[in-house]
Amino acid sequence: MGVVGEPNVRATAKIVFKDVSKRFVPKRGGAAVLAVDDVSLEVRDKAFVCLVGPSGCGKSTLLNLLAGFEMPDTGQVLLDGAPITGPGPDRGMVFQENALFPWLTVLGNVCYGPQRRGLSPGEYLPAAKAILQQVGLGRFLENYPNELSGGMRQRVAIARALVNKPSVLLLDEPFGALDAQTRVTMQELLRDVWEREHRTVLFVTHDVDEAIFMADRVVVMSRRPGRILADMEIGLPRPREYEVLTAPEFTAIKRSVLYLVRQEALAIAADETDDQLPGRDR
Repeated sequence: MGVVGEPNVRATAKIVFKDVSKRFVPKRGGAAVLAVDDVSLEVRDKAFVCLVGPSGCGKSTLLNLLAGFEMPDTGQVLLDGAPITGPGPDRGMVFQENALFPWLTVLGNVCYGPQRRGLSPGEYLPAAKAILQQVGLGRFLENYPNELSGGMRQRVAIARALVNKPSVLLLDEPFGALDAQTRVTMQELLRDVWEREHRTVLFVTHDVDEAIFMADRVVVMSRRPGRILADMEIGLPRPREYEVLTAPEFTAIKRSVLYLVRQEALAIAADETDDQLPGRDR
């Protein structure tokens, strides 16, 4: 288990957040909101790291900064030692909402990115079909998104991210909208993809079981403004089967993570209650 409040430093860091802070100005005006504050975090190459914490703690903000959708106000976000300046095919993003193009087939959705990059069909079609086969959609190439289940649509979203051969895969609660059984199936699918290809993964989730089952490390963030409370190594052996959730070692890690997350949630509730008291500035 890492030291609470200290980033885990790796000799071969793939991703580096160095003293990163980010503010957002509400669209309707008002004071800027400090989403993350002075965050430093390093992720080694081929690692699987999960971010957990209460809603609004800045987990998705860190993903968006790494994806290049947002720029930090202070500090640096580095990939392979170079500052992030915008989106790129070296980072694949998967959201909770799959955001597939409804007018394109499964194969068309997966091929969209390589086509936009100007690659020839001979360069991307074999890879796209192979990836769809790997995620269990080889028989659905010509189907449209509205003909698929929620889990199948998320498989398409993962395949779409993988076809560009990104060195980093970013996932923002990708299974949050799925039913429990489908969620387990998708977790096992992503586990298998990672164990086969060993891409660097940064995965945001509210599900502590999911985080511990999937990750090499679980990073716990504080309530807003988001800071790192703990950086925990998950020493459970791989490959992992779902039965590991009942192991004493798993339960001990879960107890530690849940304690930190619950303390932050209680603090948020207390802050909101104080704001409603008579005489408080609002």
